[in-house]
Amino acid sequence: MRLEDQLKKLIIEELKLPDIRPEEIEDDDFLFGEEGIGLDSLDAVEIVVIMKRHFNAEVEDMESSRGIFRSVKTLADHIRTYQGRK
Repeated sequence: MRLEDQLKKLIIEELKLPDIRPEEIEDDDFLFGEEGIGLDSLDAVEIVVIMKRHFNAEVEDMESSRGIFRSVKTLADHIRTYQGRK
């Protein structure tokens, strides 16, 4: 399974978003705000936990790393980069 698809599934399950199916989220869709799937800052913290728990990838500074949270694609790119550094 592609990393992007794993992330979609985990975000929906762990953030308890029953009205959204993974196939409804495009890799480049915004995750936050009204133009995205509607996640908020508390969801961002939960996504950090998801990345650590499932992929052993960390976000050192959430403020300077905002771009990581733009889309599923940017999350996946961060995880791949982080794992490549290890």
